[in-house]
Amino acid sequence: MAGVTFKNVTKRFGPVVAVDNLDLEIEDKEFFVLLGPSGCGKTTTMRMIAGLDSITEGEVYIGDRLVNDLLPKYRDVAMVFQSYALYPHMTVYENIEYPLKIRKRPVDERRQEVMRAAEKVQLADLLDRMPRQLSGGQRQRVALARVLVRKPTVFLMDEPLSNLDAKLRVQMRAELKRLQHDLAVTMVYVTHDQIEAMTLATRVAVLNEGVLQQLATPKGIYNDPANLFVAGFIGSPSMNLITGALENGGFTGPGVKLPGIGGGDRSGVIIGMRPEDLAVVEDAADGHMTAPIYSVELTGESTLVTVRLGGETIVVRADKDFDRPIDSEVHIRVDPAKTYLFDARSEQRIRV
Repeated sequence: MAGVTFKNVTKRFGPVVAVDNLDLEIEDKEFFVLLGPSGCGKTTTMRMIAGLDSITEGEVYIGDRLVNDLLPKYRDVAMVFQSYALYPHMTVYENIEYPLKIRKRPVDERRQEVMRAAEKVQLADLLDRMPRQLSGGQRQRVALARVLVRKPTVFLMDEPLSNLDAKLRVQMRAELKRLQHDLAVTMVYVTHDQIEAMTLATRVAVLNEGVLQQLATPKGIYNDPANLFVAGFIGSPSMNLITGALENGGFTGPGVKLPGIGGGDRSGVIIGMRPEDLAVVEDAADGHMTAPIYSVELTGESTLVTVRLGGETIVVRADKDFDRPIDSEVHIRVDPAKTYLFDARSEQRIRV
């Protein structure tokens, strides 16, 4: 196995910069996730690893080998696509076997490798079926097994769970996590789903408009966002953001006064607060803001309470037993130690 290194890599499509001066080192045997919204450059980054997109500037290494001008078939990487890309006229066995067959491996060796890969993804009893007879999750496992028999240096996965329903996505996330752990392989995974990134990754690279915004562990991304984009993109529900100012040792914004926020007086400040770090309290004296309820959503383990504060909506993750009518007023307490400050102009984190 091997890691992947990007050195000052830029990719342009005419006047459009899809990836801008990317420096990135993917370590050997890690589950690495490229995360960002549509059009952020994550799939282009993966395609440059595979050799499907050329590199405009910079260098890409797989292990210690420069691969800028190396054809895809010589890079020893394998891809799993969103669309499964199975051969409909072949059985599950034949689909898995195909990469070995075109390499003219001996029949006995092919059979052993197919059975080994099928067992790893729990398909051993489905080898005689056709793709049309399989569920979405089973088809995705066939695509995984077809990659496993090749034993590539790097596994590339381009939103492989997007076509699955919610229950299957949860199941497949667990299977992928376990599979990567058991195989100890380098896996590069592209997704726009931050839940997938948080649950699967060893490390996450957050991209936006072709620029790397932050590279850290899932906990680091969530608990210590580098800028406003990362703060707003990571988290479900996303972080609450209010624009205001720091003055007299606290934060002041529309409908909120929060003491205990240092850093000196300055205007143009955005405060960030995660829903789980807010609390609904009974007494107005214990709260930092009072606002009418806009909506109440029971999620099972908790209740999401959305309130209107000036022109903004604020979400509080309350107890599952919370039950108040819409339009009634609630008092909300903020933990100053669990807030984040950003410069409204540069959108970078203010650390105090």
